Amino acid sequence: VQLQASGGGLVQPGGSLRLSCAASGSAFVTYDMAWYRQAPGKQRELVAKITSRGVPNYADFVQGRFTISRDFAKNTVYLQMSSLKPEDTAVYYCNAAFIIWGQGTQVTVSS
Repeated sequence: VQLQASGGGLVQPGGSLRLSCAASGSAFVTYDMAWYRQAPGKQRELVAKITSRGVPNYADFVQGRFTISRDFAKNTVYLQMSSLKPEDTAVYYCNAAFIIWGQGTQVTVSS
């Protein structure tokens, strides 16, 4: 499977963005999917994940602000981000089955 992430950009604090990750291949339906992020000088960290059955799980630092979802008909996983903070600034990466990575998309939260 190949992953193509999009939707990043510059947003003011308190704003919202929706990231998308389109996956190729029919195996998408069997994969757990996740979003990670990596800020400059920091390690990559898990933001949210969603199982092949659609069960989500979130890192504590985004609980209540971000929502992960998946559309099996479109082979796409989304990350809806709200109430964004400057510390959410990072490159966001889509991941499939914890071993397949897409290219990153930059999210910058700044006034």
